[in-house]
Amino acid sequence: MLNKNVQTFIACDAEYEDSKIVLFGAGFDGTTSFRPGTRFAPAAIRNESFGIETYSPYQCKDMTDYSYFDSGDLELPFGSVTRTIADISMRTDQILSDGKLPFMIGGEHLVTFGSVMAVKEKYDDLYIVHFDAHADLRDDYLGQKLSHACVLRRCHELVGDGHIFQFGIRSGDREEFYFADEHTEMHKFDFNSLEETVEKLKGKKVYFTLDLDVLDPSIFPGTGTPEAGGVTFDELRKAVTLVCSKLDIVGCDVNELSPVYDQSGVSTAVACKIIREMLLALS
Repeated sequence: MLNKNVQTFIACDAEYEDSKIVLFGAGFDGTTSFRPGTRFAPAAIRNESFGIETYSPYQCKDMTDYSYFDSGDLELPFGSVTRTIADISMRTDQILSDGKLPFMIGGEHLVTFGSVMAVKEKYDDLYIVHFDAHADLRDDYLGQKLSHACVLRRCHELVGDGHIFQFGIRSGDREEFYFADEHTEMHKFDFNSLEETVEKLKGKKVYFTLDLDVLDPSIFPGTGTPEAGGVTFDELRKAVTLVCSKLDIVGCDVNELSPVYDQSGVSTAVACKIIREMLLALS
């Protein structure tokens, strides 16, 4: 059994045995290719979460009516990417083995690979819904196959063709888009066709990974690789609520907040509110 973290995300202080959803932080940015700092995101999100309310007027639901457990951050070995992925996979597996839903807060996007590895072990026919500005489908980045720029390519090697659905993508090298044409279902720029995808995936086991840089940087500047032209907060809020409320989500993560690049705290507040909406939609 996991121990409760001293400082939790708002309203995530129930007992482990009573909680359906278990949060944990994976503050790792060891392969960040532009601006580091996502290692500080889980702590910043917990701290700033007390600036929002537990009640969502969007969903007419309150977090205090449900039980959530925050197990704190993993102590990750920054000198070893493979150990980091293994530790994330072990924590995810522990939560799954206890019949609970793992909700990871990153960290750079590579942390998703560790969690997906564990979920795929439990659910062989696994699908992935991916919101992001970047395709993350490179086979390697500067010779490294374990990179935040390659995470969905590594996930594809686990789940196979036709099992990854990408939305909001507006950046990547040419080969990534060619690869997507053959192996994933990519919806560029926005969430058009998301409702059709949700209908297609109903009844299937789904892992949901959200890279917050899918948002336009005018809304979310606190990220390591900002890409102009993203979606609005309300578009993202509606999209995550749809995915989390209508699909059988068996694991999820939110990643790529880098709080040091937005001293106003607005980006962290955005991350907190999106996490709240996801938690409520999953409940």
